[in-house]
Amino acid sequence: MRPSLKPLGEMIAAAALAALAALAAPAQAQDIGQDPVGAPRVPQSHSVEQANATLEQVTRERAAANDEFAASERVCYSKFFVNNCLDKAKEKRRATLARLRAVEVEAQHFKRADSVARRDADLAERARKDADEQAARAAQPPKPPKVADETPRPPSKAGKVVDREAEHAAKVKRMEAQDAADAGKRAANVAAFERKKAESERRQAEVARKKAESDAKRAAQAEAEKKKAAAAAK
Repeated sequence: MRPSLKPLGEMIAAAALAALAALAAPAQAQDIGQDPVGAPRVPQSHSVEQANATLEQVTRERAAANDEFAASERVCYSKFFVNNCLDKAKEKRRATLARLRAVEVEAQHFKRADSVARRDADLAERARKDADEQAARAAQPPKPPKVADETPRPPSKAGKVVDREAEHAAKVKRMEAQDAADAGKRAANVAAFERKKAESERRQAEVARKKAESDAKRAAQAEAEKKKAAAAAK
């Protein structure tokens, strides 16, 4: 009498299922897991490197869950109550994938939030530097124009006395006129500096406000995604 092949198929499928379970066991021992009551436990990411490692672990565990389900299917088809066995295998895979999806959503959200925060910080720093440079340039006093010395020169030094007092008085008068002209320019520069400083402070406040709104929006979105993932797991 020839031996039946059905028990042999069951043994092979059961061995494959056990091997897959052994491969998945180290990953299940990490932070990605479930609470004792069966609800998904989502570990919080604290760095981009940690979030990347979490996403890689999710990919490995998702592949292991699919492989385990395929092996379970082969075992179920060799049993009498096929549908009941398949339903249990599908439910186990559904719960595992829902748990992994919740972890994946959290890690992806952390990476997006980190990227946006870095971009906002770079924009704010660039705006601050531009404003400081403009203010520093505006505060610099203008270079005084060259004043041509129109004092007539004697054709010859011999036989002519230079009126030094008149020359000095003319020079003082020119300097006073130049100082008066520069005073108006300095006042205009100070006013321009104050306007640019106020504009810089306004832009920085606007960037901070937008960043706060963006952070609040991302936090609300993350909370909604967590609730959605938890609802899907239930």
